[in-house]
Formats: sequence, C-alpha cells, structure tokens
Amino acid sequence: MLRRLGDLFPLWAVLFSLGALAAPQIFTPMKPAIVPLLGVVMLGMGMTLTGGSFAEVARQPRKIGIGVVLQFGFMPLIALGVATGLGLERDLLVGLVLVGCCPGGTASNVITYLARGDVALSISLTAVSTVVALVATPTLALVYLGQTVEIDWSNMLLSVLKIVVVPVVLGTVINTYFGQRLTRVRDVFPLVSVAAIVVIIAIIVALNEKRIATLGPQVVLAVALHNGIGLAVGYGCGRLLGFDARTCRTLAIEVGMQNSGLGVALANKYFTAAAALPGAVFSVWHNLTGSALAAAWSRSSDDKLVSPKGT
Repeated sequence: MLRRLGDLFPLWAVLFSLGALAAPQIFTPMKPAIVPLLGVVMLGMGMTLTGGSFAEVARQPRKIGIGVVLQFGFMPLIALGVATGLGLERDLLVGLVLVGCCPGGTASNVITYLARGDVALSISLTAVSTVVALVATPTLALVYLGQTVEIDWSNMLLSVLKIVVVPVVLGTVINTYFGQRLTRVRDVFPLVSVAAIVVIIAIIVALNEKRIATLGPQVVLAVALHNGIGLAVGYGCGRLLGFDARTCRTLAIEVGMQNSGLGVALANKYFTAAAALPGAVFSVWHNLTGSALAAAWSRSSDDKLVSPKGT
C-alpha cells in the first residue's frame, strides 16, 4: 500500500499544484516549512547511507568532475540556445540563462533518493557544485550576459550545510550505530519524502501564483526544453561514458534540476522582474518532471541498476 501511494508521486504533485493555484492562501503561509521539510527528508536519506557510501564516491572523483562540467558547461549554453531559438525577448533570455548558470538544487537530492539513484553522489555533487558556483555563476553571467552578479556566498554555503550536510551526516551516524533497529522506520521514509516534496511543490506554486498567471506558452516551452535537454544530456553522457544506471540517473537529475531560487534572486536583484519569470517557472517545472522520473525509475528492478562491469 505504501509503495502504491509513492508510485502516484506525479499525480499528487499535479493535484497539489492545481490546488495551490486555485487556493494559494492555503499554502503561502507554509513558506517557513520548506527548510524543515527538506531537513526531515535529508535525515531520512542519511539513514540509508554509511560512511562507506561517501568513501566510495571519493574514490571516483571522475564522476564528480563530469557532473560539474555538465552542470556549468552545458546548462548555460543550452539555455542560450533555447532562448535564441524561440526568439525570447531580452529579459526572458537573461532569466533563462541565469538559471542555467546556477548550481544544482537541494531538491535534486530528494528526487535522486526517490528515483533510486546514487544518493551519496547526488549530495556530493550538490555540495561541490555549490562551492564551484561561487566563482562559476558570476563568471558565466559575465560571459553570457555581459553583467556581473554577486553571490551571497556565506548564506549560500550556510544553507547547504543546514539543509543538506548536517541532516545527512546525522542520519548517516544514526544508521551506522542503530541501523538494524530502524528497518521499519527507513521503510516509511520514501513515502514521507513523497509527501514532503509534494507539499514543497505546492508551496512554491502558491508563492509564484501571480507570476504563473502572467506567463505565455513560450516561456513554459523554453523552461520545459531547457530542463528536458539538461536531463537528457546528463543521462546520455553517463551512458556514453559507461556508467551504471544509478549513476546515469543521478547525473541526469543533478544536471537537469537547477537552484532556480538563486536564479530568481539574482534576476530580481540585478535585472528585472520579468527576468525572474523563467526561474519561477523552472522551480515548479523541474520538480514536476523530477517527480515523474522518480516514479518511473523507482519501479526498475535492482539488477538493472548496476552494469555487469560495475562501472
């Protein structure tokens, strides 16, 4: 029964999103709950890991390097190509490229967990790409947009530590010392994660309800293409390099899901309100597509997740 409810993840995400659009006043007061909800999910993810999980990732720095290169090398370029191809006006082009210049978002870790990807790799990629973004995002914004932007690096790193690192480390410690006693609790956490991310999506939709109401189909198409191509590039490059399915899923999610909240903040601060629209749409869209992928991939049998060569 629990598994069946989790498999309906995309349906819950869509229903709650529609509910948030119809009655945003229900969800907007819940904005302060986003960080605690993510923290609970990250704690549950940590309870599926051990120190050995991260040691294994550390022994394969090539995966981290490829993920970072795909993140910052392809996503801004894809954004520029999509925006130019669709003939987006300047402000919208700026907003889409800004999203492409951002690191991976913390929601990618939750989606990777639900999609049965490599959670330790996902968390490591999010942490590394966030640190790299302190230099890469302003540099890429200057190269692609001719505008310098300043990132509040201390708050950004503090957020990653608070939302991702601390809960995951705590969960990993709990699993290491009490893992055998917590089997039933761990079995419930996937459904808890589904419920948490569905509520988070609804809150994000409610917070952006007015912006979403002003959107044209061209902006939605641009965001959908940007996100979809990013997911495909991440997965396809992983397959070309001979990585196993878990790694390919993780690369797809990490590359395709951006820290769009940072993109919105930078657009509002350095450009125009219109430039923030692509980021606002992306924050909703990538959670919906991520939910759909997680539901589909979570049904794969375990023997399909690791290649015969163990790459």
